[in-house]
Amino acid sequence: MTQERRKIVFIDIDGTLVGDDGKVPESAQIACKKARENGHLLYLCTGRSKAEIYEEIWGIGFDGLIGAGGGYVESGSETLYHKKVKPEDVRQMVDFFDAQGVDFYLESNSALYGSRNLKAHLERRIYGDVVNDPAAKEQMLLSPHPFIAGITYGETDMYKEDVNKVCFLESSLSFGQIKREFQGKFEAIQCTIPIFGEDSGELMIPGIHKAVAIADLLEHLKISRQDSMAIGDGMNDAEMLEYCAIGIAMGNAKPALKELANDITGNVGEDGLYQSFVKYGLISG
Repeated sequence: MTQERRKIVFIDIDGTLVGDDGKVPESAQIACKKARENGHLLYLCTGRSKAEIYEEIWGIGFDGLIGAGGGYVESGSETLYHKKVKPEDVRQMVDFFDAQGVDFYLESNSALYGSRNLKAHLERRIYGDVVNDPAAKEQMLLSPHPFIAGITYGETDMYKEDVNKVCFLESSLSFGQIKREFQGKFEAIQCTIPIFGEDSGELMIPGIHKAVAIADLLEHLKISRQDSMAIGDGMNDAEMLEYCAIGIAMGNAKPALKELANDITGNVGEDGLYQSFVKYGLISG
């Protein structure tokens, strides 16, 4: 090991471990593998649900997952808990978004379920006008984004019973309007994926966030909070950066997150995760 005490590190995915292209930089892969070789514990701690943790990410090697923004906790092969949205709340949300023309997807551990116009909307945001712009269409064919491919489309029944949370893309409705519509039913937070648009967001079960899940996991593992680190970029990482002994914001993080972080590293494309692991002694440079 590179230091006396073993650390447990909680790593956000989007904007932290992976960039906008959905890929993990080689430097981040090396940092994670070396840190585990040195005896440290690494947990993914993300707004994504388990169905969105693709093999390119799992294959790097992690000790477990805090998913759905804290609604699902898995350590090794053991599931600590899985909190699900009430069926009647799913029904209300699906009906409202369909009526208002809001594109969304339901997240469950088994799959992601996209609304009827979601795929075309995502393609426009990621590639551009794939119908009329040959360059955009070529980019789509040559560099398919793993996120689009990972969603299940065309479901006739969207009233699912195993929903962790819901993500919606920017629409004619403001984020504030959607937040007010679901006051008391869902916790609405601004989306952490820039390509979804400024007024995009997530609807979560109230009272769930990453820090609560981290505290539960640390208690389960009998590991001190003083040996914890967290690294992230979005405001859904705020609680975990404040809770852990060391909270690191990426260079591409939201300004408000940088203000409350203990430290700021480089962005995804500048090997920010690798830099932070070296600085705090998880690995040698």
